[in-house]
Amino acid sequence: MKQMEYHNPVLLKETVAGLAIKPDGVYVDVTFGGGGHSREILSRLGPEGKLYAFDQDADALENAIDDPRFTLINENFRFIKRFLRLYGVKKVDGILGDFGVSSHQFDVAERGFSTRFEADLDMRMNQGSELSAYHVVNEYEEEALRNVFYEYGELRAAPKLAKAIVTARQDEKIKTSETLKDVLRPFLVKHKEHKLLAQIYQAIRIEVNQEIEVLKEFLLQTEGLLDAGGRISLISYHSLEDRLVKRYIRSGLFEGEPEKDLYGNVSVPFKKVGGLIVPSDKEIKENSRARSAKLRVATRL
Repeated sequence: MKQMEYHNPVLLKETVAGLAIKPDGVYVDVTFGGGGHSREILSRLGPEGKLYAFDQDADALENAIDDPRFTLINENFRFIKRFLRLYGVKKVDGILGDFGVSSHQFDVAERGFSTRFEADLDMRMNQGSELSAYHVVNEYEEEALRNVFYEYGELRAAPKLAKAIVTARQDEKIKTSETLKDVLRPFLVKHKEHKLLAQIYQAIRIEVNQEIEVLKEFLLQTEGLLDAGGRISLISYHSLEDRLVKRYIRSGLFEGEPEKDLYGNVSVPFKKVGGLIVPSDKEIKENSRARSAKLRVATRL
């Protein structure tokens, strides 16, 4: 897979600008993909600067940048602290994350991420992972399937969808995206088919890749990794992710409120920088993937 097959990075200038890059700083791009954000970071680093990038998808390794300041780590960013330690890195000046599925993963039919193609049920970002969409659809109990659709797809029809799948797979395993669509077709409201299918696929994909757990584990490590004044610049694509990022920046927690001291003060790890940033109409027109992007920037206190 060549680098040209990856689409334009979303909110490129805004996300990298959010890091307030120091020429001799150490930075991490936890979602390397086609390398667009990484190349922009490198363009702003001096000869003493350093950039580490993470991507668990083997396809992304084809895009590795030939630069002595750059290191690409073929691992899930939930292990960010562990693998940076292997390179002797304990503190960094900034972390960039562009979450969700890359355009490349959507566009390669056999990866099974897109509703547009006939493909085996897969959806694994890490192709070496054991858990796939096939396993979720064919092996999960009805209650577990219902929870996946309800929590990750925010689908009101979750009980009906889960029951339909469990009933259908008793006769024959559901192996492909087209078979799954056929099973669920009775529940796809006219004129909303594409939206509902996207929500169903999103729910299965999040479960397959443990995206919510991964994001939480990652966010909790950023506080200890960043030097004072260091920044996080994070792009989310759906409300579940954005809610976690927003809450963590605000309070250092994913739910509830931080405890107050005797004087009513709270201690939080981050301070937000500016407000929510979304793509311009021009960028959305040029790159449809940008449509739901939300960028939040914060600095380590």
